[in-house]
Amino acid sequence: MVRRDQRGVVLPSPVMMLSIVAVVMAGVAFFATRGDEPAEREIANVAQPSAAATPAATAPAPAPTRTPKPIVRKKVMVEVFNNTATKGLAAEVGDQVAHVGWQVVGADNWYGSVPSTTVYYPAKLKREGKQLALDLGIKRTAKAIDPMKLDRLTIILTGPLH
Repeated sequence: MVRRDQRGVVLPSPVMMLSIVAVVMAGVAFFATRGDEPAEREIANVAQPSAAATPAATAPAPAPTRTPKPIVRKKVMVEVFNNTATKGLAAEVGDQVAHVGWQVVGADNWYGSVPSTTVYYPAKLKREGKQLALDLGIKRTAKAIDPMKLDRLTIILTGPLH
């Protein structure tokens, strides 16, 4: 009776191979970056406060806040559109807008569907649009849509202002 030798090579599973590769790569990364100085350093205050200094004097000053430029109403163009059956409403509200200080450049009728009186603004005039809505007591603002001009604010009226 002859006994056969059944030797063979058993290959590791793919998970085991990936684990080995990951450990090797971590070791290479560790040795490759060892000894580098950190790019950022913490700077410690080495000055010691004097005995006469008060706690308020050693507190860090608050970071300066950036205040936005004031809105110059007379430089912002506004168009007023009437989306009601009330004749002359756009001109009437246009007079109110001008009285508050905005530059009214047109008043006309709007043909379309708007859910409520709205101030529409292009992205660069968002602050101004919100301010115009506050000035007139309009509760709804929205980004300007086609065919509105993108260099001015647009008011579309669905009823008289209160």
